Amino acid sequence: MDATPLFVVLAGAYLERTGDLAFLQSIWPNIEAALHWMDRFGDPDRDGFIEYQSHAVGGLVHQGWKDTDDAVFHADGTLAHGPIALCEVQGYAWAAWKAGERIAHRTGRADLSVVFAKRAERLRQIFDRAFWCEDLSLYAIALDGRKRPCRVRASNAGHCLFSGVALPDRAKSVAHALLAPESFSGWGVRTLGAAEPRYNPMGYHTGSVWPHDNALIASGLASYGLSASATRIFSGLFEAAMYFELNRIPELFCGFPRESGEGPVLYPVACAPQAWSAAAVLLLLQACLGLTIDALDKKVVFCSPALPPFLEKVRISGLRAGAGVANLAVTRHDGEIVVNLLDNDEGYEVVVLPGRRRRDLNS
Repeated sequence: MDATPLFVVLAGAYLERTGDLAFLQSIWPNIEAALHWMDRFGDPDRDGFIEYQSHAVGGLVHQGWKDTDDAVFHADGTLAHGPIALCEVQGYAWAAWKAGERIAHRTGRADLSVVFAKRAERLRQIFDRAFWCEDLSLYAIALDGRKRPCRVRASNAGHCLFSGVALPDRAKSVAHALLAPESFSGWGVRTLGAAEPRYNPMGYHTGSVWPHDNALIASGLASYGLSASATRIFSGLFEAAMYFELNRIPELFCGFPRESGEGPVLYPVACAPQAWSAAAVLLLLQACLGLTIDALDKKVVFCSPALPPFLEKVRISGLRAGAGVANLAVTRHDGEIVVNLLDNDEGYEVVVLPGRRRRDLNS
């Protein structure tokens, strides 16, 4: 269910990183087909939200990344019945429309760019009205088949920061809720808050900690200017990694509260190594540095860069941006973060923007 909008999001990220307009032109029919699927087939009841319902005997009940049968439920613990509209999938859809807007603009399709921008703005407004839960200071994990919000504290809401669908004035509330003791174990953000009726610190999607989930949340927090919250997540996962074999971050681990002198409780059958857990480390670093690349405009941007307490200096070697390669050093000096350009073979401009949000650059 989420793969289709994420394909378009990836295409937009590829364009920003490489500036490869020829390739984007070649896959434009695929991008347009994906957006058409979102509009027509992903939203069969035409309410503006992408939703799913299992029709196969023995098929997956839930078709988001949390795909266990008990992953989506209401505040009283009763399971939600479909069609289900997940909050993070609506965020991915918003990001896909925004990516489509940028790709269309860069490839000479100005009329479509305007259409996609309007679609994104409409989705953002109806999403906030339908999903925001003021009493939780979070987005509902989903809408059920009767369009009722599933009002539980879950990590899914953090993906709404990652995608950018969250309204700016919601970001601090989401951060506060996800980093409160109920949700933050001390090692990372739990998939489900500890006060929820189906919470189980050993539950696959109902209380465990997933590194990739946390990296996406941290990236979202940083993009709204909440770098201190992002570095807190990075620090927790780094410290957890010190207890894992070969310091290799697994697929997930248990969500028991952190205890002094004790490491995180391992999940018995977690995959290790796990590709998206390994990639999480790079996204966590990118989030804290506020690093974005605009290959078409030949810019490498550090927006309000921060370093977690365990890092005093980071050297970035062979950073590719379009046809260029840069080497940089990021250092903490007298409490300030300093970016030094060491090599820059294609003349990319390196810009440091203190006190800015990455969302401001993409609006």
